[in-house]
Amino acid sequence: MSTRTQPAPRAPERLLAGSPVARRLVHEAAARSATSRRVDVIGPGGHGKTVLLDALAATFAAAGLTVHREIAGVTELGTDDALLLDDAHLLPPDELERLAVLAAAPGGHLVVAHRPWPRPPGTAALGSALAATRPPVVLEALDRTGVAARAALLLGGDAPPPHLVDHVLEQTAGLPGLVDRLLGALLEQSGLDRVRGVLPGEPPAGLLVQLGYLVHGLGDGVGGLLLARALGAPLESEVLVPLLGLSPDDGAAQLDELLEAARAAGMLTGDGRAVPLVSAAVLARTPRASRVELRRTLAEIELDRGGNVLAAARGLLGTGASGSRVAAVFTAAGEEALRTGSPAAGELFEAAVRAGSPALGLAASRAEAAVLTGDLDLALTQADQVLSDPDQVSPADAVRAGTVAAAVLAHRGMLGRSAELYRWMGTALEPAMGATAVLAVPALIGTGALDEAAKLLQAPPAGGGAPKRPPTLLAGAEELMAQGVYDSVAGSPTAALSQLTRAASLLEASQRAALLPDTPAALAALVAVHCGELDVAQSVLERALRVGLGGRGSVTRHRLLLGWIALFRGATGAARSALAVASPPGAVLEPRDEFLAAALDVALARRAGDLAVLMTAWGRAREAIVRHPVDLFVLQQLGELWVAATRLRESSWVRPHLDEATDLLSRLGDPALWAAPLHWSGLQAAILSENRDAAKRHAAALEAAADGSRYAAAMAAAAQHWVRLLEAEVDAAGVEAAARGLHAVGMAWEGGKLAGQAAIRTHDRKAMTALLACARALQSTGPATRAVAVEADADSDPRGVPAAAVEAEPVPDQAADGVDGPLSEREREVAGLVLEGLTYRQIGERLFISAKTVEHHVARMRQRLGSGSRGELFAHLRQIVGPGTEA
Repeated sequence: MSTRTQPAPRAPERLLAGSPVARRLVHEAAARSATSRRVDVIGPGGHGKTVLLDALAATFAAAGLTVHREIAGVTELGTDDALLLDDAHLLPPDELERLAVLAAAPGGHLVVAHRPWPRPPGTAALGSALAATRPPVVLEALDRTGVAARAALLLGGDAPPPHLVDHVLEQTAGLPGLVDRLLGALLEQSGLDRVRGVLPGEPPAGLLVQLGYLVHGLGDGVGGLLLARALGAPLESEVLVPLLGLSPDDGAAQLDELLEAARAAGMLTGDGRAVPLVSAAVLARTPRASRVELRRTLAEIELDRGGNVLAAARGLLGTGASGSRVAAVFTAAGEEALRTGSPAAGELFEAAVRAGSPALGLAASRAEAAVLTGDLDLALTQADQVLSDPDQVSPADAVRAGTVAAAVLAHRGMLGRSAELYRWMGTALEPAMGATAVLAVPALIGTGALDEAAKLLQAPPAGGGAPKRPPTLLAGAEELMAQGVYDSVAGSPTAALSQLTRAASLLEASQRAALLPDTPAALAALVAVHCGELDVAQSVLERALRVGLGGRGSVTRHRLLLGWIALFRGATGAARSALAVASPPGAVLEPRDEFLAAALDVALARRAGDLAVLMTAWGRAREAIVRHPVDLFVLQQLGELWVAATRLRESSWVRPHLDEATDLLSRLGDPALWAAPLHWSGLQAAILSENRDAAKRHAAALEAAADGSRYAAAMAAAAQHWVRLLEAEVDAAGVEAAARGLHAVGMAWEGGKLAGQAAIRTHDRKAMTALLACARALQSTGPATRAVAVEADADSDPRGVPAAAVEAEPVPDQAADGVDGPLSEREREVAGLVLEGLTYRQIGERLFISAKTVEHHVARMRQRLGSGSRGELFAHLRQIVGPGTEA
């Protein structure tokens, strides 16, 4: 058939939207139509071969050439002839031979388009002849730009919304035929405006049926392969040959044929990946029973070969499949999920029990999975089933359940019970416990059993010369954490911090849920805070949150500790935010987390100087104190509650805990790292209660611990000045140095408070001014966004002045203010805030002065303006500084 084709009504660029290779070929044909051309066009079905040939035909015809679309009757090609042949892979061998002869002869134009498969005899000779002058044109999948171009063509030239392009590209993998089908179906289903503005949901049902028919036409073999890929089967002959029922002898070759056929039909990507739109169509046309059976077979194949059981088992969830083999699949998948830190482990173990696995045999695994997801109730329940009858399970499972229970008990604030459980495992399960006994060290040291912990660290491997367990990341982290906690008490604090930080780093790379009494990140942060290394503490906690160290159950603890660090930095806003995120209204925290949250709440209220808020926070703290016994790792928070209880005259609530803390520290040899902060809190409590003997005793203890760290040294230096302040002795230079030392180790608020209290006790006005400047500087140079007033925590200072009047600022006088007109500059500031309705305390916080100082300003303004009443004062102030809002 020969025709002189008229130019196409639409430009080739529009016909070939999204295919720059094809457009370039059309442009070349238009520019060089007088030159003989031989082109081999290769592409799977739906990739635009026919569209390209139509565009070339229009271009050649426009140039005056005779266009042939069939080989019948064509024996040779003249200068003005162009043979454009589609679907050459369907031609018989004799016609392929004729094409090869035409391709080798000079003259005319020959463009042959075909799929990459099948390859009938004669294909190689034809391809060689066509490729003699130029490489074949290979039509590939569209990228995002190509999909956008096709969508723009469909939408009448308008730029498509990005979400539509992303959706279509994701569903079709860029295969052009599928892109056009999906865009057309979406347009038909939703209309132009809806497609432009709304993110498409599930593929249209009609399109899935249409594609299902196309898949059916490819034969059962290709359909089975597409179904297997849709169900997640890997592209491996070891799996697909038995899954598809292919012959064991030549199954690999049969599989290759099926893959080639699926790719050539445009139903798989070039590298064999499943296309979501095709997978949806295949699954939609496959009965549920057949899908379940194929999933079961796939899972069992993966189990037998030791492959990716996890992915296969996920596909079986919710299908109702059961039996011993299915149960084994779920069990193996659950263990794999635990190793990778996947929260799906618990669901997989539960499915294994439903499928027929004995519940007791999986209880230890389910307990560990529950720890990973933060379900501590379930973890304890499952672990207790094993520990109630440990002889019915393997020793390894008994140890596993015991370590879960010990870790959960520690998280719930019962570190003593955790230590007891470790002791029992060390005795009853000693061979199975083995080198994992180091897990007990933090719990033992935290409850004062230093000698037991030392023996565990120094003990030889089980069996004398038996090798230790493999040096895994988890094993290394556990050993470093144990040694770090031990060194924090009996060794170097610097070494302890280094070991704990390294332990956290090792666990960051291990996704498995660590069954530890505390995370190494939390312990490293505590030691860092006790050393005054706030940057280290913050860094290790932020990394722990990023990687999910310790599972979901540790997130709250890490956030609260970050809030605690922010408190020390003086960033009360950040600390309050951390508390709000970790402990939102209505949340029920575990006792250990609640104790830390309550201490942080009290600390924030105390630093704000708001007695009403402090009393509210104290109500929460009292319940937390009752629920959490003393251990080494809460002493700093206990000290904060001690000071607050003294201020509120409720010391009886903390006295039993303080006695336990003293006894605990004594059993540990009074380690300076842990003891110094508690003595500092004791000093502050003694100052509040005006107990000079207790203050001197705590100051002496701090002096003895000063060599332990620069943190302890800073507190010891400041303690000596606090004791002197009780006797109204002020060494201004020494106080300023001590205050700056506190600021340097993260105690900005405490440093400012010391300088401020010294300022109100000195009779030297020059020293007072210097100390006030120091106090303000210390509390304004940190990361805090709002300056914190330097207030006394005492109900009264040694001079008998009420707490409301104690402030790090002298009572103003007219000379000092530099009056210009009826009011000084400071008085104008105060007057404006008074007219806004602020209380004296609020004005003081705004201007960084005390409420008592504000009261003095107001009294002096009333006297100077001759105001006989509050109403007259407001009227006079409005005339001077402008209108305001009376409270």
